[in-house]
Amino acid sequence: MMWFLPLYGPIGRCGAGEAVSPPYPTILPPQPQIDQARLLVMLYYMESGADTETGRQTQQPSDTRRRLLQELGDQKIPFLGPSDRGFQQLWDSSYSGLVLRKSCSVPPELHGRVQAALLTLRKKGCLLRDLVRVRDRDVFTTVSRALLGEPGHTYRYLDTRLFAIPWHSEDTEVKGQNCCDPDLRAACKALWELNTFFCTDVSQLKEGDRLTQCTKGEAETKQVEEGDTESKHSEDSKNSEGGDSESRQSEEGDTESKHSEEWDIESKHSEEGCSGSKREGEWETGSKHSSEEAESSQVKPSETGVAAGSEHSEGKYPGWSPKTTVGAETEPMGLGTQEKPVAQLKHSLSDHHTEDKEEQASGQGCSQPSPPQVCTGPVKFNVTLLNYMDPAAMSQLKEEPYYGMGKMAVGWHHDENLITHSPVAVYSYSCHDDKGESSEGGSGEKAFWRIGLKVAWDIHTPGLMLPLESGDCYYMRDDLNSTHQHCVLAGDIARFSSTHRVAECSSGTLTYIQSQCQKALSNLHTDPETGSHSLLALLPRTLQHCEEIHNEVEFEWLRQYWFQGQRYARFCSWWTRPMEQLEKDWRLMETMTMLFLATVEEEGQAGEGRRELAETLLSALIDRHQQRQTWRDRCHSSLAQTLPPEEAPVDRPFWGVDDPSMPLPFDLADIINRVESLLWRM
Repeated sequence: MMWFLPLYGPIGRCGAGEAVSPPYPTILPPQPQIDQARLLVMLYYMESGADTETGRQTQQPSDTRRRLLQELGDQKIPFLGPSDRGFQQLWDSSYSGLVLRKSCSVPPELHGRVQAALLTLRKKGCLLRDLVRVRDRDVFTTVSRALLGEPGHTYRYLDTRLFAIPWHSEDTEVKGQNCCDPDLRAACKALWELNTFFCTDVSQLKEGDRLTQCTKGEAETKQVEEGDTESKHSEDSKNSEGGDSESRQSEEGDTESKHSEEWDIESKHSEEGCSGSKREGEWETGSKHSSEEAESSQVKPSETGVAAGSEHSEGKYPGWSPKTTVGAETEPMGLGTQEKPVAQLKHSLSDHHTEDKEEQASGQGCSQPSPPQVCTGPVKFNVTLLNYMDPAAMSQLKEEPYYGMGKMAVGWHHDENLITHSPVAVYSYSCHDDKGESSEGGSGEKAFWRIGLKVAWDIHTPGLMLPLESGDCYYMRDDLNSTHQHCVLAGDIARFSSTHRVAECSSGTLTYIQSQCQKALSNLHTDPETGSHSLLALLPRTLQHCEEIHNEVEFEWLRQYWFQGQRYARFCSWWTRPMEQLEKDWRLMETMTMLFLATVEEEGQAGEGRRELAETLLSALIDRHQQRQTWRDRCHSSLAQTLPPEEAPVDRPFWGVDDPSMPLPFDLADIINRVESLLWRM
């Protein structure tokens, strides 16, 4: 049942419209007035970290971001939780795209199947840490994950392409393949059922829906069950929410710490990312990344504990008044003479940030990038990214440095690689152990997992903090994901999340790359009698397109797949045959490059035409040579060597100098020199 209700009590309870003593802490007292212009500059660096696809370095060094954060000092930007006056008004005015579906409004039988499926996937070893690339560095994610979705779909983030384990729907038995065992098949099907539920539920939401509550009977039952633990829950929540002063991040000398020093892996990226642990790499938009930012952002107990109390809950926030129109630019009261220069600075920085993101989004290894798609019509989530996070295994979680919200498991980010304005649906499941003992019933003794939200490029609107009970779901719809950022704040027990999305897959499906292979190979003629090969067309543009597809197959598919070791074939064989066929097609493309080289070196070619062909070939060879060396280095890096054999990267395709089956050598340096010398003589 969908209810649109005013919210007087805390979100965490199933009762609606009742004034109760909330079990959530008061967050922060009013803060001293902040230098608005300088804070906006800081937020620019916080929100313009490395590119999520390429890991490209930001234009300013990380020490600049750290200095700006230090100048902010102990001052915090205000935020509201469910116990704070004005929370519902803030949600309605500035976070209207966020919808919460309480666990008690989800069918109980669906809960049971989904939670059992998540535990099965973890037990079978399907949830694994990724070795991702950020700013030319390899870093492990602390979050373990797996991708499920439509057969043949992939999801790309941080120079890493995840290959979906197909969910086994009733109408699609994965083309009859027996690719996994019955338990795994049942788990995948359960998550497909959840995906179907989300597709229907999100499509039925109406404008103004914010909260989906329980029926009255369920609410009353839940209140009775929770009544005995309310006071203890309130005490524990206060303790867990107020940041420890001892949380300053210590420098670690091990290899992983050095590799993850300046970034926050999940940043800009979805709840899919790395944790806020400095050791394993952090996910925060301050850099997609920057553990250094947390070092100067301690939250003193005196600022967040009981003393923080009443003034904050009365809604006294200097410089903030609620918006009257959703989606409009915030026009706060009381900024006086600062308002115009801050607006100008915000405009100029926002323009620069937009240009930078456009540049960053341009290269994903695709031969011909497609124009951005916009989500229209009924929602159809095509993948879900599963995450497993255990705070006990996440050493030294960072404190959220800008609002003082608590310890972060996933830092500030936008979900990336999605269809424009498409919704995201998240199922949250907290459990004490691998047996799946739910947090319900004992949740009063454990801190809730929470999500934090903020308006991107807005230093006036308070942030929003929303606690999540086990089984709660939330939706980010309309343009919320693009206009806002969110983070995940750690609770005290392990948590699974299933994050369903409409991934932008115009160049990320098996069907797509197979069609690309067909385009390239259509320029190769094979003599039916002798088996010899020749090129049909010698136009520079045609040959350039073939070489781009050649590189795309090798670096966006084959090497991405094998860099993740044997993990896919270990528990699901769906991708095995398609990747074998892609490798066969790629070998034919190596033959095409050999024929291209022979054409360029042939003396009878006309001067200008020959030069254009040579320049086209040289560009493709240099790119290929450099990327092969980069992937080879990654496969043999110190971090890669720490993985068990079944997960360790495989340097494939690779072949020796004297391999007779390959038309060209792996190392292209000598061939590049030959083509360069040829151009020099022209």
